[in-house]
Parts: sequence; C-alpha cells; structure tokens
Amino acid sequence: MARRTRQEARERRHLRVRKKVFGTPERPRLSVYRSLNHIYAQIVDDTVGHTLVFVSTLDPQLRGRLDKTGNKEAARAVGEELARRAREKGISRVVFDRGGFLYHGRVAAVAEGARAGGLEF
Repeated sequence: MARRTRQEARERRHLRVRKKVFGTPERPRLSVYRSLNHIYAQIVDDTVGHTLVFVSTLDPQLRGRLDKTGNKEAARAVGEELARRAREKGISRVVFDRGGFLYHGRVAAVAEGARAGGLEF
C-alpha cells in the first residue's frame, strides 16, 4: 500500500470539506491557505467564482507592521484586516473553509482575528 504525502492528505481533506462548504452572495466562503512562511485568506462568492476580498502576509499594509509572517500573531492580523475590508464591502457573515488544514494554530488564529474584527461564522 502506497503512503500518502502530507500534501496529498491535505488536498483530500480539502475536497471533503469543500463538498459541504459553499459560499453564496449572502454568506460567502472565507478560505484560508497557509504555507511555511505566509498565510493567505480570501472571501469568495462560489456562485460566480469571484474573490470579493483578499489579504495575506505579503500585503504591503501588513508587511510593515509584522516582525515575522509565519506565526500566529501575523495570522491574527490577517484575519483582522480581512474582517475590516469585508465590512467595508458590506460582508458580515461568512462560512469558514479551513482548506484541509487542521483548525489549530495559524488557521485558528485567522478565524479568531476575523471574529474579533466583526465577521460572523
């Protein structure tokens, strides 16, 4: 029996989550992706396939005030900035898509930051 790599296992979990989580115009999907050095979050309307809001640790506004980009503090800042930009566009309720990652550490920090910023999910 062949062993799966961590990446293949994450992709499989992501597909399983995506069967259930779907973003609508009233309640778009907050999608999170994390790499070793950065974290990315976007709000997507799946009915038309458009990204409504996007924030990452590569964003110039965040880059200046972050010491490191691959830790929980940076992830929380991404969540708070995402929530601020979403509220500017009139988005207050979302569904959370953890992207196949465990709801722990940096992924959970993005969610906490988004909740603290005013998003409801």
